[in-house]
Amino acid sequence: MKRLNCAIYTRKSSDEGLEKEFNSLDAQREACAAYVLSQMHAGWAALSDLYDDGGLSGGTMERPALQRLLGDITSGKVQIVVVYKVDRLTRSLADFAKIVDVLDSHGASFVSVTQSFNTTTSMGRLTLNMLLSFAQFEREIAGERIRDKIAASKAKGMWMGGNVPLGYDVKERKLIVNDAEAETVRMIFQRYAELGSVRVLAEELAGLGIVSKRREGAGGVLAGGNRFSRGALYTLLQNPIYRGEIGHQGKVYPGQHEAIVEAEHWKLVQDKLAGNRQARALGATAEEPSLLAGLIVDGEGHRMTPTHAVKKGRRYRYYVSTALITEARSLHEKGLRVPAGDVEALVLDRIRAFFASEQNVGETLSFFGLDAVTLRSSLKKADELTRGWAALPSNKIRELVRSIVERVCVRVDEVVVSLNRKEIARVLIGEASQELSGEHLDTTELRAEAKLRRAGKGIRLIVGGGRAAKPDRQMIALLRNAYATREALMSGRDATIDALAQRLGVKRDYLSAHMRLTYLAPGIVKDLFEGRQPDPLTAARLVLLSKDLPHDWQGQQVALGFETR
Repeated sequence: MKRLNCAIYTRKSSDEGLEKEFNSLDAQREACAAYVLSQMHAGWAALSDLYDDGGLSGGTMERPALQRLLGDITSGKVQIVVVYKVDRLTRSLADFAKIVDVLDSHGASFVSVTQSFNTTTSMGRLTLNMLLSFAQFEREIAGERIRDKIAASKAKGMWMGGNVPLGYDVKERKLIVNDAEAETVRMIFQRYAELGSVRVLAEELAGLGIVSKRREGAGGVLAGGNRFSRGALYTLLQNPIYRGEIGHQGKVYPGQHEAIVEAEHWKLVQDKLAGNRQARALGATAEEPSLLAGLIVDGEGHRMTPTHAVKKGRRYRYYVSTALITEARSLHEKGLRVPAGDVEALVLDRIRAFFASEQNVGETLSFFGLDAVTLRSSLKKADELTRGWAALPSNKIRELVRSIVERVCVRVDEVVVSLNRKEIARVLIGEASQELSGEHLDTTELRAEAKLRRAGKGIRLIVGGGRAAKPDRQMIALLRNAYATREALMSGRDATIDALAQRLGVKRDYLSAHMRLTYLAPGIVKDLFEGRQPDPLTAARLVLLSKDLPHDWQGQQVALGFETR
């Protein structure tokens, strides 16, 4: 008799109760295992692998255990998928269609033990589609009810959860002022009113050792306590909670909590923030906000036009090939659409690196036959420009780029920046450059390997060896929690990891997974914090791979897909 490997898949939408010794996932698995056992005569046999997704919605396919299950179906390891109820697998018709396609293409089938459905028959598929329609409808209705409840509660000034703001604690689901933290919040507002610069304020707070609110994260592991970024400070300074109000969908309502910042002081800070925004809008970039407009082309030589999209109130800028806008759809495959911020950052980085290199500057100026004194003076000016690069105002950066850049060409695998040699000489020598002569007054080319890659739901321009240039917040949070777990264990309060798990009310495996991450190679940890992880590596995948990681650092780099050093 042919053996049919059965994979039992379990899911629970919330993580409530998962820390219990026998939870909902265990109950689902037990029922499914009993059903598989009853089909032993047909050759059914349950795999020992656990496919459990705890605390994850059925409305998304981005679930670690589900993705692992689909991979095992593709590899031929699994012939039958067994679930307690069909909505444990998915609540989305579109996702269900994708799963059925995977099952059909690899000769696998799907069984719900409480509903007795089998996707190998057309009637079974019809019934499942009807059930999923109701499940999806139920999910959408539940979502609407939750949204309506949140909106109504916030209109009454109630705090509806989330990360507790600095300056407050939560007691009986209400915000209560934390006097010590409240003084810090008032100081931050006061210093911004005096400094008028979030960047300078962030540097000052870092120097004083003032950090974000420390809080207990998932599983009782401490989180927070980080330096304030500029984005975090903007959020804090504009948070209506501090003036005793609750914000929702662009509206504010009187809150049921006590204000920390007085109304006059709040208005002063908001006026200053608005004034700074207006100053930026009315600066040199107001009429032409895209730095490379008129300069950038694609690999076919087609001009790339600045455009933007707005999603949930946030503006996303792009440069788009004119072929994508004006040409027939059949020609679209030759066009490009690149994130404006990515390509602008790349161009600025290459220009700064150019001026930082004496060799590059010297070779460019060699076309003009300069005397030794002028050459030394020019190299010194280039060095000063590089050292003061970070402090250059945006209008000066724009002026420099628009003067020395002849063209930026974005190809499928590289970006080429063409610089005007005569303009470079003018920047470094001044008006005396008008008297220069030379036989090769054309351009200098700066090349950078860069490819367009999909990152999450967006498109990023990845520079160099295919590594994302943007830190992954989930990855960073995972690593911080891992090191916090190790510190808790090393403190000696708990003799063993089992004792720590019992005190925190979590499973031992949860803490073990975190502990394993603290033995990653320092180079890997540095790359992860700086956002230079390989494209396929996510926080969930890192936890999964950590179970079988070798101890030697080079082996870890190979296993995780990093370039070996």
